[in-house]
Amino acid sequence: MALNSDINVTPMIDVLLVLLVVFMISIQFRSVLSVNVPPPPDHSKPGPAGRQLVLELKEDGSYALNGTETALGALSDRLRELNENGQRKLIFVRAASRRPYRDVVQAVDLARGAGFEIVGYMP
Repeated sequence: MALNSDINVTPMIDVLLVLLVVFMISIQFRSVLSVNVPPPPDHSKPGPAGRQLVLELKEDGSYALNGTETALGALSDRLRELNENGQRKLIFVRAASRRPYRDVVQAVDLARGAGFEIVGYMP
């Protein structure tokens, strides 16, 4: 008698067919039986949008907060005032294309010193 080295796949096919039938039946029961599951909480709803704060560095060397001209000496105090005791975290900075980079860095440092954690750069 010779040894047979072939793999017997018949039991594996039987198991796969049984699983197929079980999943087909479970899908039918899912549409027939209603299950009352509470919906997941919706965390995608945004909170009330506050007014955005934009710090502009203009071409002529002046600074403006939301369009209001502000002197460099008063900029730090004005930023602290607008931060609302740490409630605001975001400020946008828009610099003129010919403005020196050191002025932009200085303005961002003033904003961070006033408590703003996130600085967005606008074109």
